Amino acid sequence: MTAPVNCYYVLEMRASGQRVPHLHSILTAHLRYWGLGQHIDPVCRGVRELFLNVAQHAGENKTCIVELRWNGRFLTAAVSDRARSLPRPLGPARGGLATVAAVSDTWGACRTADGKIVWFTRRATSPHAAPLRGLRPQPARPTAKPTPHGVCA
Repeated sequence: MTAPVNCYYVLEMRASGQRVPHLHSILTAHLRYWGLGQHIDPVCRGVRELFLNVAQHAGENKTCIVELRWNGRFLTAAVSDRARSLPRPLGPARGGLATVAAVSDTWGACRTADGKIVWFTRRATSPHAAPLRGLRPQPARPTAKPTPHGVCA
């Protein structure tokens, strides 16, 4: 099996604590399908924190967009909403961005034209990707000799 690359999934939903199990199931299914099962727990923890931050801090419009993107080397998870205020780390014991930082290699936040996006990345290669191997050069056709039957070249 070859590793898929340039995988992308996007989901728009209203953020609430009751929807976390549904979101977890969706993310789990996509990560398994992409061959990234070992990343399910940390990615779901990070997205859960960002999703619940939207539910708690986004004001009236709690609709958010959750994105997963995998390019064969890095897995990026992002949550965007319409709130303009950027999140602040509150300390290691308080969850939120501290949890996101703990489960990721990098993270960040930026304003967009109509709100903000908070993202994190993890190095992620598929266990299905076969390492590259060098092949023995084959002789040119005019000099190739037939291999005796039963002998491996």
